[in-house]
Amino acid sequence: MGEVELSCRAYVKMYLHACLFPRCSVNGLLLSSSSSAGGAVCVTDCVPLLHSHLSLAPITQLALTQVDVWCSQTQQRIVGYYQANACTSDSSPTPCALKIADKIAEQFDGAVLLMLDGSKMSPDYRVPPIVMYERKDSRWTLKDKHTIMLRQWEEIRDVASQMLDSGDHSLLVDFDSHLDDITRDWTNQKLNSKIAELCSPVNGNI
Repeated sequence: MGEVELSCRAYVKMYLHACLFPRCSVNGLLLSSSSSAGGAVCVTDCVPLLHSHLSLAPITQLALTQVDVWCSQTQQRIVGYYQANACTSDSSPTPCALKIADKIAEQFDGAVLLMLDGSKMSPDYRVPPIVMYERKDSRWTLKDKHTIMLRQWEEIRDVASQMLDSGDHSLLVDFDSHLDDITRDWTNQKLNSKIAELCSPVNGNI
């Protein structure tokens, strides 16, 4: 498998999801709106899913189905899974993470599993707080960090920090919150627009 590139939008939303529910494990789906070239995967967006009961299969299946339908309508596809564990010192994939990532890999050969490292999510940390896995020989193994790209990391990190400081992370709606109030938009169009305003000079691939 080749390179994986994370867009500004995808990273910022994952980061804000974890910050919005700091005492919970959170998870979500990684999306791509571009076709893979030479085995490379460009993660252009993400859909925050749950912040409670991550292992509840019926809710996860409902979310996967709805996101899949939405992706087919918007020329996107699910290319991976992300999770941040409640214990900040633990960035290892849980059985739940592996099970969902396996399901995604059945539909997309180049699927990735991304874990957020809570111990490295301070605003001034010098490297992206992510641990990424790829599926090889029916097992999830650590991906070579040199094939993971986050262009202009310092600027993207500053965008994420700015949104957190301004309280804009409260705009984020995950699927859990949508189920509590179905008028809330789990596609996060309002948040996407806010990120686009801040990221556009930073990363052309929003």
